[in-house]
Formats: sequence, structure tokens, C-alpha cells
Amino acid sequence: MKMVKVCGLLATMLLVFVASQAQQPSSLESDKVRVLALENSWNEAEKNKDGKALDHLLASSFSYIDSDGSFMNKAQFLASITAPSYHPGQIINETMKAEAYGHVVVVSGTYREEGSEKGKSYVHRGRFTDTWVQERGAWLCAASQETLIIH
Repeated sequence: MKMVKVCGLLATMLLVFVASQAQQPSSLESDKVRVLALENSWNEAEKNKDGKALDHLLASSFSYIDSDGSFMNKAQFLASITAPSYHPGQIINETMKAEAYGHVVVVSGTYREEGSEKGKSYVHRGRFTDTWVQERGAWLCAASQETLIIH
């Protein structure tokens, strides 16, 4: 009798484990899809110099390393995007790949940006890595780094 109970308990535990593992990949996949959509929202907000929209996408402890190696915190990054001398015309993510790790999603990819800054036209193509964290049910970018390929 004890053997039947033990086998029943083990079978139940195995079913719970298998069910939880089966749900996890779909949850991780939906997290990746959501964050990739937020990456595109970021581009639209930046292109439109919408600091308020960007503010809602970035963690309070956001850190940014620009293509020239300079560091900016959230306030500095938002100020650079809304600066009167910055005029992005187009920002497009050419490729993106997301990897989910529980409550963290890391996105890497390439982008192309055209515009003008301080009166000079530019075309940039680069690579980026963004780290998104889930805080209070929302996905926020905690860190971003970019490297220019062409400028």
C-alpha cells in the first residue's frame, strides 16, 4: 500500500514538474516578443524626441554606454535625446535577437540611424545590447550599450 502511495506521489510530482516546464518556454517566448516590441517603441519615441515615452521604458537606475564610450545615466540619456541640436530622421532595428533568463531579457542586434546633430547630417549603423528587467509587472531597460559599425 505504501508503495502505491509513493508511486502516486511521484507521478503527481512528475506531472507538476513537466507541466511547469512546458509553461515556462511559452512564457519566456512571450516575454521575448514583448521586449522586442518595446525595442521598436523605443526607436519611435527617440525618433519623435518623446522623452516622456522613453522615461516609461527605462529603469530608474538605467545606464547607457554610447558608441564613443561615454557613460550616461537615465537623466543624461533623456536630456541627450530631447536636446534641441539632435534631429533623428530615421531609426530602424535591422536585426534583433532576444534571450530570456527568468525576469531578464537581453536583446542584441544591429540598427541604422539617419539624422542631423549640431547642424551636421549623419548616417550611423551599429550594434547594440540592451538588458531588460521585469519590475512590478513592467519590462524596463536597465542597461544599453552601442558600438558603431559605420558612421
